[in-house]
Amino acid sequence: MIESVGDVSAQRLDLQSKYTIALLPGDGIGPEVMDAAVQVVNGVSKLLPNLHVDLQSHQAGAQHYRKSGEVLPREALEACRSADAVLLSAIGLPDVRNSDGTEVQPQMMMGLRRELDLFVAVRPVKSYPGVPSPLKSNANIDLVILRENLEGLFASFGGGCVVHDQVATDSIIITRNATTRLAEYAFQLAGRRSGRPSDGKPTVTCVDKANVFRSFAFFRKVMSETSIAYPDIQFDAQYVDAMALFLIQNPNAYDVLVMENQFGDIFSDLGAALVGGLGMAPSAELGPKHGLFQPSHGSAPHLAGRNVANPIATILSAAMMFDWLGDKHQDPDAKQAASLIEGAVTRTLQEGKVKTQDIGGNSTTSEVAAAISDQLG
Repeated sequence: MIESVGDVSAQRLDLQSKYTIALLPGDGIGPEVMDAAVQVVNGVSKLLPNLHVDLQSHQAGAQHYRKSGEVLPREALEACRSADAVLLSAIGLPDVRNSDGTEVQPQMMMGLRRELDLFVAVRPVKSYPGVPSPLKSNANIDLVILRENLEGLFASFGGGCVVHDQVATDSIIITRNATTRLAEYAFQLAGRRSGRPSDGKPTVTCVDKANVFRSFAFFRKVMSETSIAYPDIQFDAQYVDAMALFLIQNPNAYDVLVMENQFGDIFSDLGAALVGGLGMAPSAELGPKHGLFQPSHGSAPHLAGRNVANPIATILSAAMMFDWLGDKHQDPDAKQAASLIEGAVTRTLQEGKVKTQDIGGNSTTSEVAAAISDQLG
């Protein structure tokens, strides 16, 4: 997802970029991994004199709901709407729930997605040197899972019904407009990437259950129709159950995987497991105007306050943020910031001296943040 660029800061000596970033530290380990990401963001900003970042923190999430009765205050939402980008850490607490038994966390995430029109979740799955994988083979994994973010089964959020405490229903919604813009994003992304690791061929794979459900057959149909406009990108499709097998057997055979919301939610975790776990899983949620960036993991309240959580997913999410800002504003300094952060993460992991427990080390959150910061320049 993050494209490497050369040293381009000298090209913009007479120009400066200033970005307002809304920070949502969240719950559990959220504030700790956010502090780590902020340390790295501030470090890279110092190296690029034309890049200025205004970080503004706002309270939202389950802990805030516990205190105030609001999970996403209007002030925080408006700050996200007016910011150049949103960096969100982990949110949610298992014991903070609505009267129907569901957690309050989805109210915040679905609220942000709908208000900001964040139609696609971009979940890179990339192996890094020095990070163990449960796979016996040393597969070179570099793929992206694209999760449709507003429809599918999640379209029922806030809806559905329970009848006489005997029957419960939720509905899957697939529309042509939403699927088309998702498909177009997928093919354009594949055109910018280096292709699947096995042979370098740019490929988009639709993951569905088209053999059983009309909604998924329609999803595949729209994906296939969209592929016609991208003849240089190979298009194929797999049933979701088979894809779960293939992704473990031969992950380097895939490039861009596109799927409905619930399938994407599940496969994001599966993909993360192949490359070291959720602590190595950054993500972006993107729309026509707005971008929100966050680690794929949860708030892990049992780890909160212990300074042991892996901050790399949040740090790499910040790199994705700069990459997106660079593309959106044609800003080579933001692109350079993305490249510097990912390079620092790669070198830190390759050296192997500083790693958190989840990826085979015993370093603290703050030690990892300091090591990555030291590797920036």
